[in-house]
Amino acid sequence: MSKQHPVVVVTGSSGAGTTTVKRAFEHIFLREGIKAAIIEGDSFHRYDRAEMKVKMAEEGLSHFGPQANRFDKLEELFKTYGETGRGQKRYYLHSQEEADEHNARLGTDKKPGEFTPWEDIPEGTDLLFYEGLHGMVVTEEHNVAQHVDLGVGVVPIVNLEWIQKIHRDSKERGYSEEAIVDTILRRMPDYIKYITPQFSRTDINFQRVATVDTSNPFIARDIPTPDESFVVIRFADPAKFDIDFPYLLNMIPHSFMSRRNTIVVPGGKMGFAMEIILGPIIDRMMEERG
Repeated sequence: MSKQHPVVVVTGSSGAGTTTVKRAFEHIFLREGIKAAIIEGDSFHRYDRAEMKVKMAEEGLSHFGPQANRFDKLEELFKTYGETGRGQKRYYLHSQEEADEHNARLGTDKKPGEFTPWEDIPEGTDLLFYEGLHGMVVTEEHNVAQHVDLGVGVVPIVNLEWIQKIHRDSKERGYSEEAIVDTILRRMPDYIKYITPQFSRTDINFQRVATVDTSNPFIARDIPTPDESFVVIRFADPAKFDIDFPYLLNMIPHSFMSRRNTIVVPGGKMGFAMEIILGPIIDRMMEERG
């Protein structure tokens, strides 16, 4: 962990909604003029898209487990950045648009589903910001979480998470319902062993809870809207970041405390709540950098 070169992590499983938190951080960075080294969790997968299809068919690997990821490289990056403000990153190319952008920048000829070459993080960044599956992971061989200064978990209740994944993978990626269910089942052991324990190590968790029936996620016709949800925000140690609960209750209409370290806010206020909670924490980190 480092005051001079802080590492900030947003971690959550596929379909959890980490993009919403990433967007809140981007607003904070833009407003405060913070130069962040952005790290995408997908770039630390061990195999490209074609290789992973073979591994899934032959060995039953999932993207959640250590066999399919470079936890060694991720731990090395967090440690090196905390010590020096430097490190290496790469990009996983999700689409042709991303491939065209990075090929033009690097003079390469990479295709969607492949990785760009490793490259140095630009000098002079204020912090490292990671968003992905494994920001707080710990295994027998690797302890990524020990190098994190602020860990944020995004954790919908599991049925809601599955609904979001089913709808995203079917509408945006064209997968059949049977293929999506098979993926969920194949990933479950690694989900339990490597994803879920991370949320006991995070500093703050944002958990969206639907107020409509999600008891059978495999037949849900649509994703519950933010207004059909509450967000449970849990602080592992409120004193660590001087969390002012009366201030938050006053700023966020219809919010309430459910435990001494937990505030519940309307789902439609999730983005706003993230910014007024995380903004002061990032400001404090920048002040401590001097």
